[in-house]
Amino acid sequence: MDQTLGKVYKLCSQKIIGAIYEDKKVVKQFPLLMHYKVISLPEQVPFQLVFSAPKRTFRKAHERNRIKRLMRETVRKNKLILETFLKEHQLQVALFLVYTNKEEMPYDVLFKKTEQLFQKFIVQLEKEI
Repeated sequence: MDQTLGKVYKLCSQKIIGAIYEDKKVVKQFPLLMHYKVISLPEQVPFQLVFSAPKRTFRKAHERNRIKRLMRETVRKNKLILETFLKEHQLQVALFLVYTNKEEMPYDVLFKKTEQLFQKFIVQLEKEI
């Protein structure tokens, strides 16, 4: 049970990030919003992702960094749910995760919301396949 979220999971390609927004496929689970696109990735991982906390809502960099750190941790702990489904169906997905709440949520609540978001995402992907 590998619970690491290394550099290979980081989405850096501006082309792929732009393609995610052109596709306009979204899964919502307050306070998280996930844009996604089923695409062939340069790395041999089931998904790559970007974390975002809006500067308009969180003016100070340390606030944005803390929220992104919490999101990374919850994804790291819950990635097995998503990874097993994507490996079974031999899919690769690019994800863009946005935090939409006005203030920081406790870790345990965010953890449950991330798990629910991944479950919703899997259901939505099954409909598309």
